[in-house]
Amino acid sequence: MFNSPVLLDATLRAGDYIGFTFFTGYMSMLAASIFFIVERGTVSDKWKTSLLVSALITFIAAVHYFYMRGVWLETATSPTQFRYIDWTLTVPLMCIEYYLILKPAGAKSGMLVRLILGSLVMLVAGYIGEAVVVEQNVLWGIISTLGWALIIYEIYMGEAAKVAAASNNPVVQKGYNVLRWFTLVGWAIYPIGYMMLPGNLLHGLVEGYDPTKSSPVDLAYNIADAVNKIGFGLVIYTIAKGATTEEKALARA
Repeated sequence: MFNSPVLLDATLRAGDYIGFTFFTGYMSMLAASIFFIVERGTVSDKWKTSLLVSALITFIAAVHYFYMRGVWLETATSPTQFRYIDWTLTVPLMCIEYYLILKPAGAKSGMLVRLILGSLVMLVAGYIGEAVVVEQNVLWGIISTLGWALIIYEIYMGEAAKVAAASNNPVVQKGYNVLRWFTLVGWAIYPIGYMMLPGNLLHGLVEGYDPTKSSPVDLAYNIADAVNKIGFGLVIYTIAKGATTEEKALARA
């Protein structure tokens, strides 16, 4: 399944599934950025910032995927550093999206601080376990999961959940619930990829694969990035468009 031949001449070869996902990743996220920027002019002013942040998320990811594609094709190794630089910028921005859509309903800055704190714990611990002390990746994976759990608690039972429930805007409520599923289910792909690392819980599933030919960890991460970053932005876009339509309808009434 993961046997994808890579020749180290910076050329995408037939059967290189990982290289394929790097290419499609940066092109699709660049296209999403252009879409969000163009559509930003079709929503009301209070939603423009949300779409701008969505565009920033996918654009930052597109730039990093361009470089990660090069690393993979030239070295056939996982571009871990580039990936974590990307996540350190984009994941907190995704947390900011929660705050932006709930701010009109009364969200406080403390909620934003907790979400960003959780994301930083998740990412820093994940990087240490994946790139610095790989022999202790289980321990650092647990710490990383605690950061993710803080985010999940905040959006399902914390202030964010309470503010969303109290919102009188059904478009925001529906969109918020979809975003929560992205964070709960979509983000779960990342720990699955992490657990494929040597010595971790799912390493046995990919034990024996040739790291110069394939990388199941990168495949899991690439798929997760495309689904989560673009999908997250599309949900924000749907909220912005729906809320703008309702605002215009009320103005005409």
